[in-house]
Amino acid sequence: MTSQNLEPESPVEDYTPTFYIGHHESKRPLPVTDFVLRQAHDVGYDMVTSPITSPYFHSRVLTLISTYLSELSQNESKSGSIPPAPIIPPLDPVDTPLTPSDSLSQIIAYSSPWIDLCSPDPLISNISRQVLNIEIAYAAFCGVGHIIIPGPRNYSSGTNENNGLIQYARAIQEALAIGSYLQMAIQIPMYGHEEVKEMTGDLQPFARTLDATTPNPKASKHIDLFETWDAWNFIRSVCKYNSRLSVGLGIPRHLPLDSLQSRWFAEPLRLLSFTPSSFLKNKGGHPVLGKAHQALLSRYMRSKHPPWLLLSDVGPIPGLDDPTALTPVADGFPSPSAVADASRSSSMSASPTPAESADHTTKQKSKSKDSAAHLIYMRYLQRNQPPRTAIEKFGSGYQDYLQAPLQPLTDNLESVTYEVFEKDPVKYDWYERAIEEALSDWASQKKPTSNLNGSVVIAVAGSGRGPLVTRALKASQTTGVAVEVWAVEKNPNAYVLLQRHNEEDWGRVVNVVKSDMRAWKGPLRSASGAAASPVPIYGKVDIIVSELLGSFADNELSPECLDGVQHVLAPQFGISIPSSYTAHLTPILAPRLHSDISQRAITDTTATETPYVVMLHAIDYLATSVPDHPRIQQAWEFTHPLPASTLAIAEARRSGGVSGGGGGSMAGGDGANEHNTRYSRLNFVCKDRGVVNGIAGYFEAVLYDGGENGKVELSTRPDTIDAKSKDMISWFPIFFPLKNPLYFPDDSELEISVWRQTDDRKVWYEWLVEAFVMVGPNKRMRLGMSEVGSSRKVGCLM
Repeated sequence: MTSQNLEPESPVEDYTPTFYIGHHESKRPLPVTDFVLRQAHDVGYDMVTSPITSPYFHSRVLTLISTYLSELSQNESKSGSIPPAPIIPPLDPVDTPLTPSDSLSQIIAYSSPWIDLCSPDPLISNISRQVLNIEIAYAAFCGVGHIIIPGPRNYSSGTNENNGLIQYARAIQEALAIGSYLQMAIQIPMYGHEEVKEMTGDLQPFARTLDATTPNPKASKHIDLFETWDAWNFIRSVCKYNSRLSVGLGIPRHLPLDSLQSRWFAEPLRLLSFTPSSFLKNKGGHPVLGKAHQALLSRYMRSKHPPWLLLSDVGPIPGLDDPTALTPVADGFPSPSAVADASRSSSMSASPTPAESADHTTKQKSKSKDSAAHLIYMRYLQRNQPPRTAIEKFGSGYQDYLQAPLQPLTDNLESVTYEVFEKDPVKYDWYERAIEEALSDWASQKKPTSNLNGSVVIAVAGSGRGPLVTRALKASQTTGVAVEVWAVEKNPNAYVLLQRHNEEDWGRVVNVVKSDMRAWKGPLRSASGAAASPVPIYGKVDIIVSELLGSFADNELSPECLDGVQHVLAPQFGISIPSSYTAHLTPILAPRLHSDISQRAITDTTATETPYVVMLHAIDYLATSVPDHPRIQQAWEFTHPLPASTLAIAEARRSGGVSGGGGGSMAGGDGANEHNTRYSRLNFVCKDRGVVNGIAGYFEAVLYDGGENGKVELSTRPDTIDAKSKDMISWFPIFFPLKNPLYFPDDSELEISVWRQTDDRKVWYEWLVEAFVMVGPNKRMRLGMSEVGSSRKVGCLM
């Protein structure tokens, strides 16, 4: 049994990802009028950024600060008193180029970069916050949908005296409350510090109390790769994972390690910002991206919600100075020389050299087409994106879509639910292979069968709409081994369809039984005794085939169901397909899922304690694979059939044949299902700092073990699925959420404890994550721990 519900969106068979590309000038000389927008669209841009306030407003703020500082010095010399910080007067028409209009939907507002919310000077931080609030309020009034806010000037919050980052985060939290419908993107570099151009009227130099302990990013050559991510995580944590807050990520010329690229992929990216320094020059002098940048762009644009692309300071929009001149249109069909890869001799400096900058400026003046060269190249990349994989096509619309696991024992599934997982191109082929090998071995080893006529008796337990029945019949034809097939299904609606299949497709050779498999007594052979009181005789089954597996293998009660039907299995030679399955897990960062679940928790008290089935997409694996501590680890295993003694003890407990009270590990039960409880505690090593939002769960299953001939296996683990069952799509991973995110620093260890619990009426999971750091030889200190998650309220009923 799989764990997909109805499709949230209709998958698109094939598509070309759309690049929404914007134009940004840090010193835009003219207001963004309808003419400017029209010209930008004619060239091929989708949107244009616009400052919210004008140079008039900027100069008004500077005058206010200068006047205040002058008065302050006079007052201090006279009375020693400090007047309160000034209040910025309301906007005048000359203070802003924006006005409510239909064209605002094509504009991204850009808040003033000259403010400093992180300033250690209370005056500058206060004025900066006022400017931001005024701009947010006015942009919201005009009907702007999206706004970019330059990131903090200082990314570190680890120094004793520096409180700049918390001041910044607090200001963003306030801005979110003011612009209650605005989508806000914090502009932040992928790592390191962006080259800050000298800004006339920058408020930072006005600060009066520059603390000696405030870190200067230019003073140290050491780059903390995860420092900017750390700052972003701090900001969004203060803002409680607000769904309207996202990242505008600056793409550098030198890309960082894959681990940091993956970390940013997991975040809510709204914008990818490219400057001229992000590009290389090919032999023809045209801007191009290196292979690594192209791969990163392709990956990020495969997000469920692809980020917009912002070309920053690549030159003015062509044609603004001469509307009658012919300008190139970025249609994705540039000349071959314009898109040829950069030669190895191209400059690979982290930022353009003075000579490169001068050359770039000269070429822009001499060739009007150069001002659109970056856009032309990006449109070329759009047209030449690699095709999607089979899994990507199937999963379109499913990524990060939370679904409650199925309860197949208590719910009768709809036909369309069966249909979704029957589309899997791999799963049923592998089941057919397992049945073929089992039949071949049965015949070659000359085992006795449970049917007197020598045919192997196969029971498909939980037949659904019958795909495994069809595969069992095909396996018999392929191997030439005669079979007797029984289809057992409790769903009365599916039972009707099974009978129709038997009439129309299976040639009436299948015995269709409507029954819960646990209550089924086996193949009916004959009835004897007086006519008035016949006594039926039931036979045994040689091979039981089931697809009861869930995303965590045992979460849809496969162990309990197969225990319940094992009494019909031939005791000596009986085979279960699957014969065993294992559950696996790993800690992950999943901010989108956490935000989604937090929203659900407002109205659903069980939202943070439900293990969700989800096609994990925008996530980051936090653990590092090291010897003895792989990134994904096995929690436990179930095997079938069980020893007869185990089932005998369970039956004795169920019937009250075992003395004692309370019953097993959970009060209120008799302990009959105690053998299906599990507990595991696993240790994961994490090289890079991060935040645990939950636990990702996978499974592996051995359908049939052919000994020397090998095993037929299934896997949903991302690191083994290609080797064992490539392109299998029937099962999405399971996600055990943490109510509150758990932060940990570099070089930490995460301990995950997980339980499979039962009280003989239902089965549920409990989970706990702890973070440790080494403080000495063989000594660890616990940094924090999550609350114990428990799915008892939404557990699977037996």
